[in-house]
Amino acid sequence: MKTSLNIKIDKVLKQQAETIFKELGLTTTQAITLFFKATIKQNHLPFELEFNEETLQAIKEAEELLKDPNTKYYSSFEELLKTLDE
Repeated sequence: MKTSLNIKIDKVLKQQAETIFKELGLTTTQAITLFFKATIKQNHLPFELEFNEETLQAIKEAEELLKDPNTKYYSSFEELLKTLDE
C-alpha cells in the first residue's frame, strides 16, 4: 500500500536536490524512499550530523553543568516551579 507525502521545503533546496537526483538517474520519490529505507535499516539517520559552533558550545556548557556538584536537579517541571516560588 502506498501513501502520499506532502512537505514544505525551500524551493532552491528542492531544485538543487532534484538536479543531483536526476544526475543519479533517480526521481525525487525514489531518492526519498531510499532515504527512508536507509534510516530504517540503520535505525538512525544515514549520515553524520555536524554541529555548528553555537551547538558545540551549548553541549560543552551542559557537560560542565553535569560535572558541577552544585548543579540543582529537578525530577519534574512542577518541582522546578515550586522552587522558583520559594
